[in-house]
Amino acid sequence: MSEHPSTERWIDLRSDTVTQPSAAMRAAMAAAPVGDDVYGDDPTVNRLQDFAAELFGFEAGMFAPSGTQTNLIALMTHCGRGDEYLVGQEAHTYKYEGGGAAVLGSIQPQPIANQPDGSIALNDIAAYIKPDDMHFARTRLLALENTIGGRVLPQDYVLAATGLAHDKGLATHLDGARVCNAAVKNGLSLRAQVAGFDTVSVCLSKGLGAPVGSVLLGPKAFIEQGKRWRKMLGGGMRQAGVIAAAAQYALEHNVERLAEDHQNAADLSSGLAQIEQLRVTTPQTNIFYVEIPAAAVAALREHLANQGIRASIGTQTRLVTHLDISRDDVQKTVAAFKDFFKDWRA
Repeated sequence: MSEHPSTERWIDLRSDTVTQPSAAMRAAMAAAPVGDDVYGDDPTVNRLQDFAAELFGFEAGMFAPSGTQTNLIALMTHCGRGDEYLVGQEAHTYKYEGGGAAVLGSIQPQPIANQPDGSIALNDIAAYIKPDDMHFARTRLLALENTIGGRVLPQDYVLAATGLAHDKGLATHLDGARVCNAAVKNGLSLRAQVAGFDTVSVCLSKGLGAPVGSVLLGPKAFIEQGKRWRKMLGGGMRQAGVIAAAAQYALEHNVERLAEDHQNAADLSSGLAQIEQLRVTTPQTNIFYVEIPAAAVAALREHLANQGIRASIGTQTRLVTHLDISRDDVQKTVAAFKDFFKDWRA
């Protein structure tokens, strides 16, 4: 369990972005040698980039403040003005990143319906690739996300989709914000999990527990080009080794322990599924969804807050486990839900 600077401790199920740095991670940050990373002089950033590239099987890596930025840098490096990328309608790069590809990159997204398992049908990918005609944007890239809404894309599908894209002359990018969760769930190495992708964005501030930062991985020439976009987008940092040290610690210590988060999510979902007023999905990783009666939402939110539990309660509620959620927290949360609904009637 992470050490919190405040005596007030919440059970926070809103996201795996809310984690607190552990004492050991803070110590690594405090001890990190630093330099000016824009000049390439920060030894801790350089170590992280090399370590991540080797870990995932790429030539080079680039550290940036956020996954939104590493994804955007990847899109802007793969695609030019007037190009397009194929993407799922539920994907973060299309739906939740402020339209950056279109607004800042002049890149047209071609959204495609996601299948129930989070994939994009192979036939749809092929059908949406534009012909070489001046009337159409030039299709340059297929972008997938894994995990997506907590779902792990089937690995045979990933290899088929990236193979199809390459056969059609497209590049491939993975928004791997939670790709380590996927690898742990599948029992695969990180290298095997990202097979088929030309570039990958890996978020370090979600389940891995770093306070900030993502790495973009790919060919060395691609990463060098991406550094120009990073600078233009305001992502050039100076003595960034302080936060890179936390990211390094996260990759070294917090990957395999994601299995604990998956088990806690499974236990929490099975406990909540015993409540007849709720409809609960079965998690594959650390994320699942609960359907809550509209009439109960406001009172349940207040009840949980009074019990020291934070959750984004709505009619469709996402619950997320992470390294600051223990088995005791799971049990307390189930008990709080059951206490509320034992006498509740619509």
